Amino acid sequence: MFDNKILEKLKLFVEEDIGYSDLTTDTLINNDLKIQAEITSQNPGIIAGLNLWKQFFINCNCDFKALVQDGDIVNNNQIIAEIQGSANKILKYERTFLNLVSRMSGIATETNKYSTIVKNLNLHTIVACTRKTAPGLNYFDKEAVRIGGGDTHRYRLDDAVLIKDNHIFITNSIKQAVQEIKLNVSFTKKIEVETKSYSEVIEAVNSDVDIIMLDNMNPNEIKKILNTLKKKKVRNNFLIEASGGINKTNFLEYIKTGVDIISIGDITHSNHSLNISLNVTKIL
Repeated sequence: MFDNKILEKLKLFVEEDIGYSDLTTDTLINNDLKIQAEITSQNPGIIAGLNLWKQFFINCNCDFKALVQDGDIVNNNQIIAEIQGSANKILKYERTFLNLVSRMSGIATETNKYSTIVKNLNLHTIVACTRKTAPGLNYFDKEAVRIGGGDTHRYRLDDAVLIKDNHIFITNSIKQAVQEIKLNVSFTKKIEVETKSYSEVIEAVNSDVDIIMLDNMNPNEIKKILNTLKKKKVRNNFLIEASGGINKTNFLEYIKTGVDIISIGDITHSNHSLNISLNVTKIL
């Protein structure tokens, strides 16, 4: 079912782009004119966000026919949707629609490259994004990751506890921070701790957390830590996440360490959007 809150966000995006009026369209296009248009992907990749906009256009009394579904692979110059309705509305909403679908499709495509590598190696490593998303676009960026086969990690700060370096600095220790969390946060929320050294990992282990993040550690450091946890017979007591500085050039090295989760900021903050266009094909 389509979330009305997301529909409201799309409306706000459109209103932000239009301002008080679309000077060009309002001047040149009669309110009663109806058109037909094609939406085309100029690049190969994974489509994401089409279903959101389909619902948006339907709510605006336009006929939107998706020729592919979110998550589908598309080729160069492939028509992915057709739309009929008010020329005034379609032209006003065009750029906002294309910008968001292009961005989401780029994120989904990038995510899929990583998740495909994991599948081809028959591994169970989770490929996740981080909270390095664009403000206002958090839901859309993370939904694109999900469509591309990745994990969304936390959508918001209230999803789970993640004790980071600044929290640890202020509260003096991982143990103290975890104790405070357990006293004040529901048992239903998982607790993750960001660690930057072997000593912090051991402190997290002794604090009985759910997830230990190995932040900005190289693959060799990670292997040594995992081997130590195995020797202590506590490796399977926690999910181990590797994060920081992971990209296409070193992804395979991190997978081979045996961590449970690899989170990659590049997926959302450095993606290349798919080139998607809308062209009017007929005046109705």
